[in-house]
Amino acid sequence: MTVPGWRDWAFSIKTFAAAMLALFLAFWIDLPKPYWAVGTVYITSQVLAGATRSKAVYRVGGTLLGAVVTVILVPNLVNAPELLTLAIALWVAVCLYFSLLDRTPRSYLMMLGGYTAALIGFPAVGEPDAIFGTAVARAEETTLGILCASLMSSVVLPQSAAPTIAGRLDAWLRDARLWACDVLGRARPAKDTQAKRLRLASDAIAFDALATPLRYDMTGAERSADAMATLRQHMLMVLPIVSAIADRIETLERAGALPDRLRGVLDAMAAWLAVGTTDPAEAARLKASAVAVDSRLGERPSWNDLVLASLVARLVDFIDLRQDARLLQRHIADGTPVAEHLAFRYTAAARTIRHRDRGMALLSAAGVFLSIVLACAIWIATGWPDGAGAPMMAAVGCCFFAAQDDPAPFIVSFANSAIVGALGAGAYLFAILPLATTFEMLALALAPGLLLCGVFMAQPRTAPMAMGAAVNGSTMIALQGSFSADFAAFANSAVAVILGMWTGAVVTRLVRSVGAGWSARRLRGINRRELARAARRRGAQNGLELAALMLDRVGLIAPRLAALPADDAEWTADLLAEVRVGINVVELRRDRRQLSPPGRDAVERLLAALARHFESPTLEPAPALLASVDAALDAVSADARQAAGRAALMGLVGIRRGLFPEADPYRPARPSDTRPELAA
Repeated sequence: MTVPGWRDWAFSIKTFAAAMLALFLAFWIDLPKPYWAVGTVYITSQVLAGATRSKAVYRVGGTLLGAVVTVILVPNLVNAPELLTLAIALWVAVCLYFSLLDRTPRSYLMMLGGYTAALIGFPAVGEPDAIFGTAVARAEETTLGILCASLMSSVVLPQSAAPTIAGRLDAWLRDARLWACDVLGRARPAKDTQAKRLRLASDAIAFDALATPLRYDMTGAERSADAMATLRQHMLMVLPIVSAIADRIETLERAGALPDRLRGVLDAMAAWLAVGTTDPAEAARLKASAVAVDSRLGERPSWNDLVLASLVARLVDFIDLRQDARLLQRHIADGTPVAEHLAFRYTAAARTIRHRDRGMALLSAAGVFLSIVLACAIWIATGWPDGAGAPMMAAVGCCFFAAQDDPAPFIVSFANSAIVGALGAGAYLFAILPLATTFEMLALALAPGLLLCGVFMAQPRTAPMAMGAAVNGSTMIALQGSFSADFAAFANSAVAVILGMWTGAVVTRLVRSVGAGWSARRLRGINRRELARAARRRGAQNGLELAALMLDRVGLIAPRLAALPADDAEWTADLLAEVRVGINVVELRRDRRQLSPPGRDAVERLLAALARHFESPTLEPAPALLASVDAALDAVSADARQAAGRAALMGLVGIRRGLFPEADPYRPARPSDTRPELAA
């Protein structure tokens, strides 16, 4: 944790001011539970103004949705508590499932719609006739808190996402440039590490958390939001392209077949990257120099000629990608939309495609369902007057942390923050607030505790604990228009809140918790199934779309590898190679239609063999698959002088190098040796 700076204190003061504004308005409107408005402010407030605004609309919509569902369920099922419990638990589970499939602020609509029903419904079972008024009041209190938080964040010292993005973007591009220079330069083999590649992937995925606030920035920077979305894909595409360049250079150097002219081009590109120029003329000169090294492929070209052609193609791609990235970076810095033509153009699907983990979402839904049912069973069995807090907070705790591999420790930490909040609330309720006779005195009394929580909310490491203490503490104080304090009710409420969270933690640990290694292996398995679908002519119809989806998963795998022992992470060494294979499979699937019948048939057999390989649990490809790749190379070599044949050969080279990096070089078959059985 760093020492809080002035921005941290400014955020804390703004958040406190928003909370007091919400509390004052709630008192003025005479809402029944004004403290819900205060708690909502601390749940909603984010350091970046765009992050607060991006969630505001969806939070309001989710609150209204949950209120409507509660009005429908409670009056009709209040006489059957078991059915009401199952209905609310099922609703929360369904909402959580769909919210986890969406990694944008839209997910808050469904998540809030779920646990709002628990927050309103369970305390209202004692007064079902008043459920409509209770639901309306809760929606008003929550909406008031959201609006006050958004207003204060937007008007008072709003913190834009643009400077944060610019700083992190400079750092990412610098690291990527150094990696590319290592690959192109003569010291490349010693410095081209898998860890470096995966860290870049993880950092690129992390830009998602900043791209959404940028769209709601309201400083003019939001005009560059589309440029940021495109640049994110460019950043991810750097990984397979540079790793392919590294592979081709190593292959040619090992064979002693790297031309001196190309070595000069590589050195010139490394110098170009080091200088950082964006001059289009220099980029065009480098592309022309690279293309000039590549000789026209004749019929049945040698393996070294094929690898050289593949290297030149990837070098051209990298130059285009780098120029696009610098152009997009300039638009983001200037806050302007992109009007120029880009060499790398993505479909709308490629720019927005994200991994959706339906299996883990289903497990999370099961966990929250069972947690609510168990907490309700304890409440009903004991006849606990204040036990409604247990299923409420079981729902909230499970929903808040459902995206984690192992949510249980986070739920326990949230429960600990509730203990801190309860201790603070007790001190306020029975020692300090009895002396506050006006709103001004009340605000002054609350200031030390809430301001301290706000400062720690601005620190990433302490934010969950501070937010939990502020929300739970303000809720347990239960501020009303007039002071009232009942120690028995307060203690029962605090115990119910903590018990609910612990129930959620225990059930989650039994049902939902998984390790980082398990999640990483599962994500890789999903990527392999995606490759099998691509080989069977299903799934993505565009290589960039498939790459976007697979690289998104690679970025999710990367941070999980830190939790794995070094000897257990060897299976991740070819993650980017699989992405390269996927791109080549999709492009090969497209180009096969323009090939001659023998070439097309050989490619079809290869695609079927690739599908079988990626569907099998064995990671190591079989020798028979290498024979299929070489048979396809033999058959397609006859079409090398055609554009489709050359493109197909480049795809086959990429597949061979991606799956069999240690195999002996491909040796073209003599025309007399090319028999149908060799291509089987």
